[in-house]
Amino acid sequence: MIVVTGATGNIGRPLVTALVEAGEEVVAVSRNAEPAGLPDGVRVARAGLGNFAGLKPVLEGADAFFILLAGELNGPGEAATNLLDIARAAGVKRVVLVSSQLAGTRTDTVSHHRLREFEAAVRGSGLDHTILRPSGFASNAHAWAESVRTNRTVFSPFGDVALPVVDPADIAEVAAAALREDGHAGQTYVLTGPEAVGPRRQTEMLSEVLGEDVTFVELPREDAHAVMARFMPEDVAAGTLDVLGAPLPVEQQVSPDVEKVLGRPARPFGEWVARNLAAFK
Repeated sequence: MIVVTGATGNIGRPLVTALVEAGEEVVAVSRNAEPAGLPDGVRVARAGLGNFAGLKPVLEGADAFFILLAGELNGPGEAATNLLDIARAAGVKRVVLVSSQLAGTRTDTVSHHRLREFEAAVRGSGLDHTILRPSGFASNAHAWAESVRTNRTVFSPFGDVALPVVDPADIAEVAAAALREDGHAGQTYVLTGPEAVGPRRQTEMLSEVLGEDVTFVELPREDAHAVMARFMPEDVAAGTLDVLGAPLPVEQQVSPDVEKVLGRPARPFGEWVARNLAAFK
């Protein structure tokens, strides 16, 4: 049995589907009372990583455990080691954690302290473990959906600064492999897309798939910060803009780890757009 937290998100939903299609027994953990759209046969547990004790009965009898912290849980909370203790006591043998590439490249950032804490707890747990460090998500382009639908315009800072954004579906497939297969214990995989693309080029790709012209408007950093600060802490907004505007060379590199695990190249941004085109029409 495999327990999947964050089961209704960009990574969790395709992960649950992949595991079920592979014949695995899956418990989908969600804070929603009745999450829709999960495959038939999946047992849903209403719980979350905001309450470790609530996961005790969910983890009983589980062989593997997928840990994904929602954004609001990245702040201070119960010691991450407590969750791993609960998992080990429940009989879990294998853990896969979704962290972030920035946990390795920017080790002093306040916004990723919680993920670094979880990484340390997973490594010290005594369980077989795999840590996934994805780059920025292709699905962050959903932030442009409304402006594209209403006036065929994308507003974004740093139009020509390119990063190798990763398709969440690739993260899910790598996670499925690590949860089901031997050979991944002790590994830390950096997951990126197959090429570095900036917002201006992403807009061009969106326009190509949509079949209509989409205008790119470059926002000044201060304007972008004002927008981000509406829904994230000031230090997180500033740190995010630091990465988007002045990435480290390693953050612009394409990692081979998706292809290493899956035996195929990572999906390009245009493929993510094609699958999610309805959001932009």
